[in-house]
This record gives sequence, C-alpha cells and structure tokens, in this order.
Amino acid sequence: MRNTALGIALVSAVAALALGGAARSAARSPLEAVQAGPRIPASAVREHLAALQRIADRNGGNRATGNAGYDASARYVATRMRRAGYAVRLQEFAFPYVVDRSPPLLRTTGPANWRFRANRDYATLAYSGAGRVEAEVVAVDLLVPSPRPNASTSGCEPADFAGFPRGAIALLQRGTCFFRTKVANAVAGGASSVVVFNEGNPGRRELFAATLGTPQVSIPAMAASFAVGESLRRGTRSGATGVAAELRADVVAETRRTRNVIAETRTGDARNLVVAGAHLDSVRDGPGINDNASGSAVLLEVAERLATTRPSNRLRFVWWAGEELGLLGSRHYTRRLSRNERRDHALYLNLDMVGSPNYVLLVYDGDSSSRAAGSAAIERVLARYLRSRRIPFGETAIGARSDHAPFVTAGIPVGGIFTGADGKKSQAEAAKFGGRAGDLYDPCYHRACDTLANVNDRALTRSAETTHHALRVFARDVWGIRRPG
Repeated sequence: MRNTALGIALVSAVAALALGGAARSAARSPLEAVQAGPRIPASAVREHLAALQRIADRNGGNRATGNAGYDASARYVATRMRRAGYAVRLQEFAFPYVVDRSPPLLRTTGPANWRFRANRDYATLAYSGAGRVEAEVVAVDLLVPSPRPNASTSGCEPADFAGFPRGAIALLQRGTCFFRTKVANAVAGGASSVVVFNEGNPGRRELFAATLGTPQVSIPAMAASFAVGESLRRGTRSGATGVAAELRADVVAETRRTRNVIAETRTGDARNLVVAGAHLDSVRDGPGINDNASGSAVLLEVAERLATTRPSNRLRFVWWAGEELGLLGSRHYTRRLSRNERRDHALYLNLDMVGSPNYVLLVYDGDSSSRAAGSAAIERVLARYLRSRRIPFGETAIGARSDHAPFVTAGIPVGGIFTGADGKKSQAEAAKFGGRAGDLYDPCYHRACDTLANVNDRALTRSAETTHHALRVFARDVWGIRRPG
C-alpha cells in the first residue's frame, strides 16, 4: 500500500513541476523535472578536507568531540556557511566525556604472564567504567572461526550468561549486536569486567575503536585484537578458559559541552523541511578525513553551490557532534523536536564516509524501512540520477550505525550515500566499481592513517554530484514523501 501510494504521489507531483521557470510540463520522472546539475570536481571538496586536516594537525591529530579540534572544525563550517548567506545557529548540549587518565592494563597472571600492548593490542571502550579486576577469564558463546563479518552473536542474548561465574572476566567477540548490548548482558550476568575481541575475519583482526554510548557503564570494558582474544580463550569457545587476567581501566568522567552546527536557507516552506547532515567529529585516534570529513566537506560544498537558489522548500544543513560517541548530536536534535516539528521534517539525507579509498557506491535501501514511510521514494530519486549518468551503484541496509538512525526512530524518512567502512570488497564489487577485491573499503577506518591520502576522488565527486542533484529535486517538491499526520 505504501509503495502504491508513493508511486501515485510521485507521478502526480512530477507532472506538476516546472523546469527552470518554464511552463509546467507533463514530465514522466524527477530527472526530467529537475535537470542534472553541473559537475563538482574533487578539488572543490578537497579544499574543505585540507582545512579539516590542518585543524586536526594543529590540535593533537584529531577532531574528536569534546576536544579543541572539533571546536575548530565547527567554527570553520559555521564561518563558511555564514559567508554563503545561510542563517546559522549552534545547538549546544552537554554530554558525559570519558577519557583515559592513564593507559589501560590487560595482562594474564600466573605461569603464562603474557603482556599485551596498551592502545595497540587492547584499549578501553568509550564509556567504559573504571576499576581494577583480577579474575578468571570465561569465554561466552564464541564463534571461531567466524564464517563472515558480524556472524558472531557472542554476548548478544541474556541466555549467553546462564551459569556464568559471578565476578569473572567475560571474554566476548565482536559481531552481530551493539557493544552496549553485550556489556549490559554481561553486567546482568554477574561479570566483573569485559574484553571484546575482534571477530577474526579478514580485515577484522586488529584492535578497533568503538563506543558503548552514554551513560558510562558500571564495569571496565576493553576492546582487543583477535590475537589477544585467541591468547585469552586458549581454544575455548564457551566456559572457563583456564586463564586468569588482570584488567584495569583508569578513566575520568566529566561533563563537557559541544554543539551541532545548523544552517538553513532564509526562504522556502518551513513546513516542508529538507534536512541533510554529516557528522563532523573524528575518533580520538586520528584526523578522520574519510570518517567523516568526507561527508562534512561534500555537504559544505553542496550547500555553498545551492546558496544562491530560492528553494520552494526550506533546506537545512547540519553538522553533527558526537557521532563517534554514540550519535549524541543527532539524538539530541531529534529528541528535542515537538510533534509538529517532526511533522515538518519532510526527509533527512545522511552523508557518512563518502570518499572511501577502495570504494563502493551505495544508496540506503529505503524499501527496507518500515518505520519511516517515504524512504523508498528518496532511494528512487538517488537511483534514477545514478542510472541516468550510467554510474554503477548498489544498496545498503539503513541500519543504525550513523546519524540517520534517530530520524528513523522519529518516523522521518531517510536516505543517503555511503562508500564503505570496515567491510571487505567482494570480487563482484571489484568488477562493478573497480578497486581491490579482498581489501577493506577503508583500511584506515578509525585509525591515525585516515588522512588526506585516504580518500578517493571519484567517490567524492559522485557522492557530491548525487547529493547536489537530490537536494535540488527535494528543494522543488517532496512528492508525497512526507509521512501522514
């Protein structure tokens, strides 16, 4: 029913659109209603990427929320948007900031006494609790070897901790569910602390950066490489491993303030609000140029090119704080919307990692979203444009890993572009998009090497031009995308 209704709305609206002020025509598709825009060279986007790289270089090598690098990034974006003529405001909010006061510790005790390297083999998970634990290590429903990424359900169900010895260290494996879910189940099961090791698939063996999200959890929690997990489990998949370990997380928690940067056109129907966003923060481990200066820079370049237009619908551009800490900025934004304000949001376009070096070009699969009616129509506009340019593309599940997730929860239709993160490129994808089969889409994901050298110009250009076209389309009309009521 939903698809049928959207199809009728699309046809009706397209037929009513005008082309560049000319007489209204009986256009058959959005592509005929809004002509393709000019090419956007990668050099235009790289101007902003270079500025964000310089900011990271001057501020400890990162642009993480709660640190000076993020604040400088926000000033850069706000200044550019004010110069372009947009109405700009900063949406301030407080958040719990948790950081290591001293390096964490993870080592085995007893005869083996293996020592691992802090922040190379293991690290505290963001929003870990503080404390010191010395206890036996107990494996929880491990899947080794794991047949594919995100196959392991270790710790994802409360039943995984049936019979778990109270006070033991829970050894968990990265996989299907959120890290927060794993740790919450471990706490309920009586664990004194948690080590989550990487899953072990190609590209998922090294130490990884991740967040538990707010609020801070009550027990120490570590991320670890697959090699550390292998050492601790000693061939065990479930139950006592025969290994004892000492684990210490020395973290400090305090309240800090940060801000989303919000810029919007001064004209256009505010009851049909078209929102596009990208997270502006990086992880603490690097400058975050692909993740996610790429999305921020594409959004900024597209916004500057649209600054002289007079849209029928109000355009709003948002650069989010705290995505890497658990979607803090986008959650704050959507939770503050009244019922009428939610209704005024016609749609949200998300840009997160749109310049991956070994890229795939993916659009969010709007057909898979049952909670935000209208997402399928957004996907259709993006797909039609790419087909018209004979640009190969694929689909990616909407999921909940980026700032579109709170909009789905609020019932607002979502869409966007994504070029890959820590997944591995398949042979079929290499044949379709080029690049290297078997390698990660972004080998520098959440690492210090995510610099200006870690972006693909073709991916940047295609992401920018597709986003530019979609916003020009939705600035004219939203074709029944808005949800009912």
